[in-house]
Amino acid sequence: MKLHLTTSDTTRISLLAALICISGYLIIPLPFSPVPATAQSLAVMLTGSLLSPLHTFVTLLLFILLGTIGLPVFAGGASGVGVLMGPTGGYLAGFLLGAVTISLLKGRKPALLRYGIANIVGGIVVVYWLGILRLSQMTGMTLNNAFVVGAVPFLAGDVIKVFLASTIAWKTVPHLIRKH
Repeated sequence: MKLHLTTSDTTRISLLAALICISGYLIIPLPFSPVPATAQSLAVMLTGSLLSPLHTFVTLLLFILLGTIGLPVFAGGASGVGVLMGPTGGYLAGFLLGAVTISLLKGRKPALLRYGIANIVGGIVVVYWLGILRLSQMTGMTLNNAFVVGAVPFLAGDVIKVFLASTIAWKTVPHLIRKH
């Protein structure tokens, strides 16, 4: 399969990858969890809501590659392979899979309810699932304990992010020129 990117596609991918990178600096450290609260999950949800599945994949892969090679784009300015292999690495993998899931589930026509469901499934369920599994594996916590420290503190904020991402996409997509 050949990936053909127009200037418009490249611009959207670059801008959303930059938004994901920058949003990692909007952080609230939680003393009881190794997982910080950031705005990255909102940026990931927006990416899945605004782009095609392939463009979403490219955007998140770009973000992860930038962090892997050492640019400080992960939560709180972290970077490197160690972050991917550490206790929060599952959330980064979840960002990639979750954003693509959002993009696949959102459909082609803007619909607020569909955006909301897509963001809940991809932006919360998929991200938490991979994040909690990795957190449990790396720390030796039970899945229940990993859920308590790696998901529960973030649920309310992520529900708000679902609402924001869904509303922004629903209002924005009709104004974007889409050539898919």
